[in-house]
Amino acid sequence: MPLLLLDLDNTLLDRAGPFRTWAERFLDGVGAPPHDIEWLLSIDADGLTDRWDVADAIRDRYRLRIPSIDLVEELHDGVVEFTRLDPLVACALRIADDAGWMPVVVSNGAVRQQDAKIRRTGLDRYIADWVISEEAGVSKPNPRIFALAAQRARMPLRGAWVVGDSPEADIGGATAVGLPSIWLHRGRPWTDARFAPTTTVDTVIAAIAEIMGA
Repeated sequence: MPLLLLDLDNTLLDRAGPFRTWAERFLDGVGAPPHDIEWLLSIDADGLTDRWDVADAIRDRYRLRIPSIDLVEELHDGVVEFTRLDPLVACALRIADDAGWMPVVVSNGAVRQQDAKIRRTGLDRYIADWVISEEAGVSKPNPRIFALAAQRARMPLRGAWVVGDSPEADIGGATAVGLPSIWLHRGRPWTDARFAPTTTVDTVIAAIAEIMGA
């Protein structure tokens, strides 16, 4: 039973859509002009910017008196509130499991938010386990986090595949640990000359189909 090592944000669960929904409501609540959504999306950088830095940028721009820690919690909880599991993704995971694959999530991020997404969406019913970088003390692309995921699942890394949308964290991580990988391009071209994915597709459903057919 080989491992299927899957990223969470913008792979198994849409993160861009829920963040935009939260951001639009938040900006409307503080009286910001509608076009400021592009500024906030830029600051967020698809979730790569530290939440404390995002909170400080928001506080400074709109001269808010809300404590940074409260705004960080709002950033965490607001995205979780709007996150949903696509039934087709759940179906694909169930098919993979029935075919002998063991799906395990390997995610960078904060335990509070990532764990909440997995549990509240019901994704936990379709995966064998999950590893979150904050708890693990190591993050992708470090090979140790993939080894930890295999250890959690009590399975060898040999024969595993890595699936994700981040060129460096997911594909770079897979390359570092010597595993084949599938990159979810999300409309972007591949530009990193240091390494490349085994295959490129547009959705995690297509990625699972590719792996099962390989």
